[in-house]
Amino acid sequence: MIQSADVTYRPDYATPPGETLRETLEALGMTQADLSRRTGLSTKHINQIIQGVAPLSPDTALALERVVGVPARLWNALEANYQSQQLRLQSRTVSEDDAVWLGQPAIKELTKTGLIAKTATLAELRDQVLSFFGVASREAWEAVWLAPEASFRRSPAFEADQMATAAWLRIGEVEAASVKTAPFDRARFQAALLAIRTLMVRDPKEFDPEMRRLLAESGVALVTVSEVKGCRAHGAARWLSPTKALIQLSVRYKWEDIFWFSLFHEAGHILLHGKRSIFIEATGDGSSDEEEANRFAAQLLIPPAYENELLRVRDLAGALALARRLEIPPGVVIGRLQKEKLLGYNVGHDYRRKFDLVPIETAP
Repeated sequence: MIQSADVTYRPDYATPPGETLRETLEALGMTQADLSRRTGLSTKHINQIIQGVAPLSPDTALALERVVGVPARLWNALEANYQSQQLRLQSRTVSEDDAVWLGQPAIKELTKTGLIAKTATLAELRDQVLSFFGVASREAWEAVWLAPEASFRRSPAFEADQMATAAWLRIGEVEAASVKTAPFDRARFQAALLAIRTLMVRDPKEFDPEMRRLLAESGVALVTVSEVKGCRAHGAARWLSPTKALIQLSVRYKWEDIFWFSLFHEAGHILLHGKRSIFIEATGDGSSDEEEANRFAAQLLIPPAYENELLRVRDLAGALALARRLEIPPGVVIGRLQKEKLLGYNVGHDYRRKFDLVPIETAP
């Protein structure tokens, strides 16, 4: 499950290790001049460390361990924390461009759901956003999330929000990390798809766990993620590693014909297009990759040998008879006929099931 964002207190000041050194000297009744003689460091350098002007080096940490009895690892940790906090404080300034970037609706939605913590300043919000996406800077975000290794189907009637799409993909990426899979096996994946096709007529409560198991055993993690407003994706496919692939489906549309077509479409990308970059159907570029994935899904659902028979169907009775011969749900055949404009959208509507697949919870 996606966890809510961690709200950690971060002070708006940085304490140098020299402050601890000053307190230690006072407790020991030792002067800076005494420490200088015992460590071989100049009095000036000792004072600069105490004032936070000069860094406390590993050599100095070891010398202090020998003289005052405080372990070197503690001095090194104090110095590292001080330097880290200084860098954090220096990055508190947020540019106007970053402020606009952080003001996008998708960020507000992630904050509302608890995936990004509510913060008091834009700098803190920027830290939360970067941590959520697993990147170190806005430039890195653009490099990773404006060109993700994913292929997703999106309705061409809408323009997708890039931030919303990235957020949706990121949620799937995080959830898929917890799905245990065997190393990807192409033959086993193909067999799993054929086995899943035989499960289509069952109730979702029966086919859903079995479908996920079959895919995981072939090296593919399947996750369902609620839509992030503005994303409008049906599904995505990508490789998380050379041996683990991900199919991510949205529950935006619950019609069974759309669900199954989306699943097999993304499976087609995994089988046909290896580990290449993003393919976006909604761009309208008519890419051969998208056409191939569409054809793969369509032919897996209704094999080419039945294509002519499908195109001759003109009524509900014919659609039901064909579904029986194909041993697939009537709603899948009816949905295809409606898409081909061979049946009206009011014909056989009751046969198109709506799946109530439980999406991954994004709320705290």
